[in-house]
Amino acid sequence: MQEAVEKLIRALVGDPDAVAIEEYADGKNVRFEVRVGEGDMGRVIGREGRTVKAIRNVFYAAGQKRGCRYFLDLVED
Repeated sequence: MQEAVEKLIRALVGDPDAVAIEEYADGKNVRFEVRVGEGDMGRVIGREGRTVKAIRNVFYAAGQKRGCRYFLDLVED
């Protein structure tokens, strides 16, 4: 699943090499912490948060199929 997250995020940002994703699993809950390059956070969030909401909807659907919950956190340093 981490590869899918990475592909989605890298396709959105202007600097794909600056994308860093960490995965934390706790039972059926899996949390992804995403860090992007400076100036790319707005691209991932999208207008009124639509882009990140769409990504989270995809994760929700994937989690339903696999019997777990995925969380996506955007971390700004």
